[in-house]
Amino acid sequence: MAQAPSVQSITTSRQVQIPANESSKLSVDRDQGFLPKGWEMRHAPNGRPFFINHVTKTTTWDDPRLRIPVQLRPKPPPTDLLDLGPLPPGWEERTHTDGRVFYIDHNTKKTQWEDPRLQTAAIAGPAVPYSRDYKRKYEYFRKKLKKQLDIPNRFEMKLRRTAIFEDSYRRIIAVKRPEFLKARLWIEFDNEKGLDYGGVAREWFFLISKEMFNPYYGLFEYSATDNYTLQINPNSGLCNEDHLSYFKFIGRVAGMAVYHGKLLDGFFIRPFYKMMLQKAITLTDMESVDSEYHNSLQWILENDPTELDLRFTVDEELFGQTHQHDLKPGGAEIVVTNKNKREYIHLVIQWRFVNRVQKQMSSFKEGFFELIPQDLIKIFDENELELLMCGLGDVDVNNWRENTKYKNAYSPGHQVIQWFWKAVLMMDAEKRIRLLQFVTGTSRVPMNGFAELYGSNGPQLFTVEKWGSPEKLPRAHTCFNRLDLPPYETFEDLWDKLHIAIENTQGFDGVD
Repeated sequence: MAQAPSVQSITTSRQVQIPANESSKLSVDRDQGFLPKGWEMRHAPNGRPFFINHVTKTTTWDDPRLRIPVQLRPKPPPTDLLDLGPLPPGWEERTHTDGRVFYIDHNTKKTQWEDPRLQTAAIAGPAVPYSRDYKRKYEYFRKKLKKQLDIPNRFEMKLRRTAIFEDSYRRIIAVKRPEFLKARLWIEFDNEKGLDYGGVAREWFFLISKEMFNPYYGLFEYSATDNYTLQINPNSGLCNEDHLSYFKFIGRVAGMAVYHGKLLDGFFIRPFYKMMLQKAITLTDMESVDSEYHNSLQWILENDPTELDLRFTVDEELFGQTHQHDLKPGGAEIVVTNKNKREYIHLVIQWRFVNRVQKQMSSFKEGFFELIPQDLIKIFDENELELLMCGLGDVDVNNWRENTKYKNAYSPGHQVIQWFWKAVLMMDAEKRIRLLQFVTGTSRVPMNGFAELYGSNGPQLFTVEKWGSPEKLPRAHTCFNRLDLPPYETFEDLWDKLHIAIENTQGFDGVD
């Protein structure tokens, strides 16, 4: 790694001083915000910024604002958190001559490639200890993906740009051995000369994502609250009689993207990722997808619904006509009461997110898990699975701050708000995405930035509202893109409680 230039070698500087009573004598860069006391930013002759610590008289390329002071860092996870622990009694791990790890069961005198600690996941819960450290999980995941040795050196696709969806579908769905899709991708576009050393493959994933997820084809649709988060179209079979084959194809493409370390250009509703992980979908998950439906069910949960004369049925509109579906046998004759309302809410959620798209989701997972082991994917939670498939994305903090509203006595100059943005600047990319997921329900930022965020009733800017008392944790309302932030008395308190909130989005006081 190149060393930063010495203090004496550079004389140009791009920083200004602001009044001590406003900034505690911090220097501020016009583009990025406050620098810690005693720091200065300058530029090398090639234009690259570096930073001077006048206290220690040292220089560095690393922006000190992105470092978290030791006393403010969240407690580190236990050492070897992603270590699966000891093998079951009677098992031994060895390395084959080709470098692959295999396992011997001396109890049955059998060998296998699969780690027996992962095979117990379905019985004993997650095989890997819980951790919110996505980076370490990702490294573990990449390490455990099996390298294929009995496949060709590369998988070739010759495609027409004008028919990329159909050409890709025919080529990939025709593959009888899915392992072939793990070979190095070699993609050529018709009448275009060039060698694919990764760039063309990245372009293909981008282009095929645009086509696969385009609502025009009727396989996916936008969620009820925005125009950039996708969900499976429950009526996809009416648009395409071969829709299940296409969902298997899309699952294979998604598996290829994850296996080859590429990203899909599309973000799905949270229940989609939960279904991939075989996790239960809750009422909270509905809020960011259909807030009106969520509010109705929340009211039923908190009140006696007997007088509403509801039945165990749901209505669905299709081509201008309303169709009624029983949530359970004889549902039209069963009244929703205070005693059975939780069962009713559960069945509504199952119908809304699971039952209507079960065949499509099964086909997608069939294609995906042909390339990615299902047990291995379970080391991630639904938020992390979104990052694995779709990436962190770029969060422009300046654009975020410029398009944020404040309510109930908060303002851009309020001390707590200044601490909040200081905390956001100090977060790494993953933590910023987690904060965005916590408040809006997705890591997706609209193409034109935070100015086009959507809420339950249309355009809705990111909002920070003063709420509660300093001992409370922040809470979020995803349907309104709103963060309820208590008036903390110190930056350290805000930092700690904000991290607790975004790392535990369910199950603590103050979160809807």
